[in-house]
Amino acid sequence: MGGSTEHLDVRREGATLVLTLNRPEARNALSLPMLVGLHDGWLAADADDTVRSVVLTGAGGSFCAGMDLKALAGKGMDGDERYRDRMTADPDLHWKAMLRHHRPRKPVIAAVEGPCVAGGTEILQGTDIRVAGDTATFGLFEVRRGLFPIGGSTVRLPRQIARTHALEMLLTGRPYTAEEAARIGLVGRVVPAGTALESALEIAERINACGPLAVEAVKASVYETAGMTEEEGLAAELKRGWPIFATADAKEGARAFAEKRPPVYRRE
Repeated sequence: MGGSTEHLDVRREGATLVLTLNRPEARNALSLPMLVGLHDGWLAADADDTVRSVVLTGAGGSFCAGMDLKALAGKGMDGDERYRDRMTADPDLHWKAMLRHHRPRKPVIAAVEGPCVAGGTEILQGTDIRVAGDTATFGLFEVRRGLFPIGGSTVRLPRQIARTHALEMLLTGRPYTAEEAARIGLVGRVVPAGTALESALEIAERINACGPLAVEAVKASVYETAGMTEEEGLAAELKRGWPIFATADAKEGARAFAEKRPPVYRRE
């Protein structure tokens, strides 16, 4: 399992891997150690069959304020040569870290408190389920700085929320409250401030209690059929879903139901 870096804490909560952006003095602005840690965390979660879900959150009352603008201004980004070497070896590492070029096999739940703006909102779009504290804020501020939200937002956001809402967020660069974010569908649940992580872990526990092969197949089907016609999508769904019924886990689920006990899934 991937370990913590200086700007990312990695820990286990049962079958859930919790990744915590940990640079609170900069509102968890993205740094080289953070990006390398995220990249490694996603890969480690998918490689470990004992991990059934991932929760992404931030320390110190912030989720993520996006890229470090000081670095863009030419003052350098935090991180020693180890992290720079990793970025040089894989020029796409930062995009994978931000879930632009990588979709984890396991469900990813975002637990948002405080600012989740610019690159933070871009990472958010790569997660599957999103919980926000009621004082959280969202927005894509890039155009206000003369920049482009190149983390995927001009492609993904209009596919996740109504185009009129996506374009307003992209073109005005204004902040959105948690209530507004929920109303337009950017987040699914708003909870009292300070309880987003608790709520996300409760969702993760419900996912963890389900058959992992079924969970991963359902997630894969939702994403791979998104651009298909209904006819194509139904055919792809059948191809993805039918083999699940032949698994030992499917038989265990039915047996546990009949015996009125919790199922014990073995990814078989």
